[in-house]
Amino acid sequence: MGSDSPEDFWLFGYGSLIWKPPPHFDQRIPGYIQGYVRRFWQLVLNNFPSEDHRGTPEAPGRVVTLIEKSFWETLDDPQRHTEKDHVWGVAYHIIPSKVREVQEYLDIREINGYSIQYTPFHPADSNLPDIHCLVYIGMPDNPQFLGALHPQDIAETINSSIGPSGENREYLLHLEKALESLSTNSHDEHITDLARRVRALAPPVRLSQLQGSTYALKRVSSTEEQEEIEKEV
Repeated sequence: MGSDSPEDFWLFGYGSLIWKPPPHFDQRIPGYIQGYVRRFWQLVLNNFPSEDHRGTPEAPGRVVTLIEKSFWETLDDPQRHTEKDHVWGVAYHIIPSKVREVQEYLDIREINGYSIQYTPFHPADSNLPDIHCLVYIGMPDNPQFLGALHPQDIAETINSSIGPSGENREYLLHLEKALESLSTNSHDEHITDLARRVRALAPPVRLSQLQGSTYALKRVSSTEEQEEIEKEV
């Protein structure tokens, strides 16, 4: 399996794509990639990445990005001792006739500060072959990349940031739950540690209550319908 042609286009999701899938997927496969580290070291403003809206220009939130392990090893990461050699997530196969539409949707959703790379994906089901997947990565030279941060500073920022789509802490807690659902081996200590720190803090005060959300995966028929789903989460 690969992703070099519209007939065989695979996308790897390691953040919100795990629980907010792209439109027009017909296969969803849990698994992992290697050679990268997942960290909450990417800044998010009020409208980028466009599906999150979990911060404001005055108080930007944080989202995950992937960092090449060779570069990460040069950084002073306080959590270096916790890192494993797997980044768990989900591979989505896109319906061939909808690949161009989904690519345009993803460019809007993910492109701010993110670059496209391809990487081998290893399914959790060892009976399945490896997949050549597209993945969006926040490269170290992008203006939203913040570098190595202390986890308590990240947790306090996440806990206090709110945008039009809700609390930044919800993004973190959704990601923790989504990862736990993938495999008995899909634990991510960086995510779990941040979630533990955030739960120890008082939730931010909001002027209005968030609408109910759902973790249910939905196959949608258009990017417009997908955007409507995201507005409800």
